[in-house]
Amino acid sequence: MGAPGERRGRDPAHGRHECDNDLVDLTLAAIPGYFGTMAAEYAWLRRHASERGPTGGDYERRDTIASLAMGVGSLVVPLVTDRLLAPVVPGKRRAGSALVAVAVAAAVATTVADRVRRRALNRAERRRADAWAERTARVGGMVAVAAGVTAVSTAWTAHTTARALWERRFVRDLGSGPLALALAVLGWDLIYYWNHRLMHTSRLLWAYHVVHHSSEHYNLSTALRQPVAGSFGVFVPYGVLSLLGIRPELIMTARDINLLYQYWIHTEAIRRIGRAEAVLNSPSHHRVHHASNRRYIDRNHGSILITWDRAFGTFVAEDEAEPVVYGLTKNIETFDPLRIATHEYADILRDVATSEDWRDRLSFVLRGPGWAYERHAADGARAASDGGDSSTASRAGAASGTASASGTASASGTAIESGVVAVPV
Repeated sequence: MGAPGERRGRDPAHGRHECDNDLVDLTLAAIPGYFGTMAAEYAWLRRHASERGPTGGDYERRDTIASLAMGVGSLVVPLVTDRLLAPVVPGKRRAGSALVAVAVAAAVATTVADRVRRRALNRAERRRADAWAERTARVGGMVAVAAGVTAVSTAWTAHTTARALWERRFVRDLGSGPLALALAVLGWDLIYYWNHRLMHTSRLLWAYHVVHHSSEHYNLSTALRQPVAGSFGVFVPYGVLSLLGIRPELIMTARDINLLYQYWIHTEAIRRIGRAEAVLNSPSHHRVHHASNRRYIDRNHGSILITWDRAFGTFVAEDEAEPVVYGLTKNIETFDPLRIATHEYADILRDVATSEDWRDRLSFVLRGPGWAYERHAADGARAASDGGDSSTASRAGAASGTASASGTASASGTAIESGVVAVPV
């Protein structure tokens, strides 16, 4: 449901709250309402169970507990990670420069190791390649990627907060009236659409978002299954609205309105909302987004307005003849919050470790999860025909053994979402 940058967090560069005010966080104030509406939905589902039969909208105890745990984690974990990452923001502290140096050194060492390994003319010689080069390429690749991603994401976040950009605005202060708030909500909604769409087309961003899609159920508890690792991604900053004269506190209010709207559309209890669905996102539209059915994958990314999807070619209506199947194209089969939060990051690092050049390493990080899935399948087929080459076999094993980023090409030909479709962002 929530996208990175949406939380009311601390500015990792300056160690202070992004908005220096006492505004109430509406998403936290609504917590009693979350539990009340979940109880009402559960009662309704029980009452109509005989006529509906078992569906993906039903509550399952372990799934619900996992979703609630992820919701709590999305509030607590950023408080810890922001504090831990504040000292290593490049350009702000000496430790930030050290982090960049580690990334560069690891990349250089990995490149040298790659060249050593490529000196072998055939697979037989490659198996006898220097153990140091093999080990260095594996470890160095992972260190370079992890340190590089951390350095870039923390620097980007530090320099694109609403408060930082407010000081550089090129439009006069629009004040705090209804028009300014309306512009803030509209602007947030548009940026959210693109961030959400990017999270389905870049594996690094998908690793953050897949948490929300990791449930095979779709009910109000699913809306609370939120990601925790927003510090490790580069997104279109909502702070750019400050450049247009929208106050940071209004941006945070727009964020709250956005998230509260998304909560109620995670349900099967409401089938349609009539003509309003031409403009507004709805439970029906969002069920499509959470589907793992081929025709529904990577569709309906909007938050409040569905008009963005209609305008940019990503809208698909729910078809009652093809019921939505919630979840990932390869489900992770776990209710463990730690694994839910980290499984895709672990798979990315595993793929980076088994890659043999930087083109593959960066592709496994930046290209779509659908590309990674297809590459895993090709590597598996090649490993089988070759009798089990170590690097391709290990990568193919990672794909089948961890059920992570998976998927097939979407109808539009874009990268696929490898994930569960029961929760929103």
